[in-house]
Amino acid sequence: PEDTVTSSFASFIHGARPDHLSKTVRHRSKRMILDSIGVGLVGSTTHVFDIALRYCRLYSPVAVSSVYGKPGVKLSPTLAAFTNGVATHSMDFDDTWHPATHPSGAVLPALLAASQMLPPSTKPTGMDFLLAFNVGLEVQGRLMHFSTEAHDIPKRFHPPSVVGTMGSAAAMAKLLSLSRAQCCHALGIAASLAGAPMANAATQAKPLHIGNATRLGFEAALLAARGMEANPFILDDIPGCSGFSAFYGVYDPKPLPAPSDHHEFLLEKQDIAFKRFPAHLGMHWVVDAALSVRNLFVHYAGSFSPGLIRTIVLKIPVSKYINRPFPSSEHQARHSFQFNACAALLDGEVGLGSFTESSIHRQELRELLDKVVVEHPEDNVANFDKMYGEVALLLHSGDVLTGKCDTFYGHWRKPLSTESLLKKFRSNASHVLPEEKIETIITTVDNLENLSDSSQL
Repeated sequence: PEDTVTSSFASFIHGARPDHLSKTVRHRSKRMILDSIGVGLVGSTTHVFDIALRYCRLYSPVAVSSVYGKPGVKLSPTLAAFTNGVATHSMDFDDTWHPATHPSGAVLPALLAASQMLPPSTKPTGMDFLLAFNVGLEVQGRLMHFSTEAHDIPKRFHPPSVVGTMGSAAAMAKLLSLSRAQCCHALGIAASLAGAPMANAATQAKPLHIGNATRLGFEAALLAARGMEANPFILDDIPGCSGFSAFYGVYDPKPLPAPSDHHEFLLEKQDIAFKRFPAHLGMHWVVDAALSVRNLFVHYAGSFSPGLIRTIVLKIPVSKYINRPFPSSEHQARHSFQFNACAALLDGEVGLGSFTESSIHRQELRELLDKVVVEHPEDNVANFDKMYGEVALLLHSGDVLTGKCDTFYGHWRKPLSTESLLKKFRSNASHVLPEEKIETIITTVDNLENLSDSSQL
């Protein structure tokens, strides 16, 4: 069908060309690729990744695609995408966009695996790879803008399990050079493979959301390439028959303009948020607020002395799944305003070591958690573009010290510098790779446009 929302998306996927990518879009997306690879590499050291890898090695007779952090280990393309997607989100260390989703992890693992899958005569170039990556990002961003619900911190489903699956399908459809009709069917098939409930946040199952998004979108494109068909109105709002609108109570789809020399990708308009430590994005506001008030406290008292504190007041938005007073596991701790604020107060930083069993169950940390009181000011909305974090220390002396963060360092309004991004990547990659390979990856990503064979990445 012509002149439908779905057909406009298919036309965009099919028609996008490398010259449609501006210098800004190429630069920002390469930063995302580098960060996502680093997060995946350090994620390959986690227990949940080991579970996923052991599972996938049971079902991988055609082993051609590489696995993060495991030299010599290869899996079938879709299972490699799944495993690397799990690694990417295993620590909740991956990038975040607005409206809220984790865009890179849902797309990059599928593209990496497919680049190794394709025969030498059809290997995509680095520019082909970069274009497909950005098509996957664009589709995710456009879909999220169809509903006002998507702008707030989610309550029902984890966004990357829905829009990420669609983005992966779009990216793979582009990389595999599917026809416009096949692109349409790939989106329709992906919609039937999408979705995961928020109740599994803060559990070992949450990284599966990213793993499944990248794998299932990949599979949707492969099925479409082999002739499978789906509803050609999947993105349209058809009364009495929900398509993609099944995921939203409020849904107002708009056509995606055909790509042209003047097309402005969403990544051009809004940068991405990169996390400085491995936890839910909302934690970054309270950590920066806690570090701010900690500095005031040290100046006030000469050192950080928890015994002087009577009450710790956190002013945070209402969001049930990240309001966890006493987390008992690393995944719960990564999703706890209270834990991250107290860890920052106690240690003066939050990092990889903050989420170990020994760190989580420290007596001195528990004593700080006992002092926390949570408040939800009406002006502090559950929205990553509008929320803030505030930490107030009410002292036994009667004095009150307050730290507040409106925009943390790494947010799209305050992006990480190149130096900070490279420092994060080198630190993450160093857990599994020698220095020379780390520097080779940095150089390869930086020169991705000039790569003749993207499988080298």
